[in-house]
Amino acid sequence: MNIDRREFLRLLGFASAAGLLPLNSRAANGDIYNLPTTGDVRLLHITDTHAQLKPIYFREPSVNLGFHDALGKPPHLTGLKLLEHFNIAPGSSLAHAFTCLNFTEAANKYGKVGGFSYLKTLVDRLRDDFGVNKTLLLDGGDTWQGSGTALWTRGKDMVEACNLLGVDVMTGHWEFTYRDSEVLENIAAFNGDFVAQNVKVKEDALFDGSPAYDEDSGHALKPYVIKSLGSRRVAIIGQAFPYTPVANPSRFIPDWTFGINDGDLQELVDEIRSAEKPDAVIVLSHNGMDVDLKMASRVTGVDAILGGHTHDGIPAPVEVKNAKGITLVTNAGSNGKFVGVLDLEFGAQGVSGYHYKLLPVFANFLKADPAMAGYIETMRKPWQSKLEEPLAVAGELLYRRGNFNGTFDQVICDALRAVNDAQISLSPGFRWGTSVLPGQSITMEHVLDQTCITYPETYVREMSGGDLKAILEDVGDNLFNPDPYYQQGGDMVRLGGLDYRFDPLQTMGQRVSEMTLDNGQKIEAGKNYKVAGWATVGSQSPGEPIWDTVATYLRDIKTVKIKKLNTPVLINAANNPGLV
Repeated sequence: MNIDRREFLRLLGFASAAGLLPLNSRAANGDIYNLPTTGDVRLLHITDTHAQLKPIYFREPSVNLGFHDALGKPPHLTGLKLLEHFNIAPGSSLAHAFTCLNFTEAANKYGKVGGFSYLKTLVDRLRDDFGVNKTLLLDGGDTWQGSGTALWTRGKDMVEACNLLGVDVMTGHWEFTYRDSEVLENIAAFNGDFVAQNVKVKEDALFDGSPAYDEDSGHALKPYVIKSLGSRRVAIIGQAFPYTPVANPSRFIPDWTFGINDGDLQELVDEIRSAEKPDAVIVLSHNGMDVDLKMASRVTGVDAILGGHTHDGIPAPVEVKNAKGITLVTNAGSNGKFVGVLDLEFGAQGVSGYHYKLLPVFANFLKADPAMAGYIETMRKPWQSKLEEPLAVAGELLYRRGNFNGTFDQVICDALRAVNDAQISLSPGFRWGTSVLPGQSITMEHVLDQTCITYPETYVREMSGGDLKAILEDVGDNLFNPDPYYQQGGDMVRLGGLDYRFDPLQTMGQRVSEMTLDNGQKIEAGKNYKVAGWATVGSQSPGEPIWDTVATYLRDIKTVKIKKLNTPVLINAANNPGLV
């Protein structure tokens, strides 16, 4: 935002007057969706829905640690610290939406969240209230992956759902874990614009005839789009997940390169501002919020970064100062649980004010859109019996989200050990996956919600204690490197049968110590252990899909009660505001 201090103070005044603070005022009477319509354009933002077409339960993390410059700042706030920071009333519907506090009790009170038929109702209302011709719906990616039907249709079920929802612009990450030809087919079937300035075709692949959106620039996909909203023009630049070929198998997209590429982004912003003269420039990002905060401090001329990837539900934007002004940075949660609403007001020098709300999508507070509900029912029908197969009963709350472990992650790890007779198990620190309440039947769909990827094969192999420590150190550095540009946005690898101590403030190679088996036996660097795992990024593993392993385990035990949660003893994390 290219505004001086006087304009900045006016901006803050506008945000407050428009209802940004306090967040709990409308929640008290249940009218959280009745927003003021002050402003010139409205940007609606969803991200990381992970193919959840039906309403679900989703527990926010109790552990989202921040250190160094991130200490005590969004997104690294949990529980009461988050409520205090954003002035949200404890015990309210918003407190339930944004924190894990009293989750089971609150979930039973407020019901499920998300679901595309309810999302459709809310999106249409927000459009109609403000003006359809002045509103855009932006999708930050991780939309075409995360469910059984998305896997079986190769994302096509979600492309059609996005078309019915009316998504105008999107970018991606897990979308690129289908084959490159499938990605391009899905983009062609998508009615909106799929944008990504940081995805390019390798030079040798271009020479060999690999398709590109622009052969001169090397962009594999459209880098940006200009949208006319009433009398205003808004540029939307795509920023796909920069570490896709590292975090996911590069064999699926062998001809494409990714990266943060903030220098390229700056050049593109300058070019758009000079040639197109838009009223606003928005980056639709899948970097992860910490990366977006750093990028906002370095790249000028961007009014807002609407972000995703790290699944952070942040009630208000962070205002980041840079050399030429202020950039708003937001993140809109995951699993269809939230819709971000950013209303922009324009003055003589561009954006002069804003109003922002991150609205929880409570299925009990909204009516299902009939057309979307009909599509979902018809699409799911061929697989209905498989999805609804009961496998076991949850003897306690099962969830995934959190820096180090979750109870559903432990179920996966325990299943790997039990079925494969392994001493230790490893499971990726994915941030997607729905929650299951105590007493609820665990269905095959719940298992697929946790495991549905295009490289689900399991493995059993011998690993040395030194190799195990190296894996933990490598993933730990991805999570806690002081430089956000070296963070890849996932959570720590989940473990079964192994305990350790972890110090996030140490350097690479020094964070992990005192590794032991469940029986207390010390892990020796030169000794081999039988390890089971899944989701190898390199060559394909030989074992069965992980969902079959977990289903076998659940059918056998019938009731899930976690005997031991293999989560580390944390050092230098006491009183961290990202720890409940």
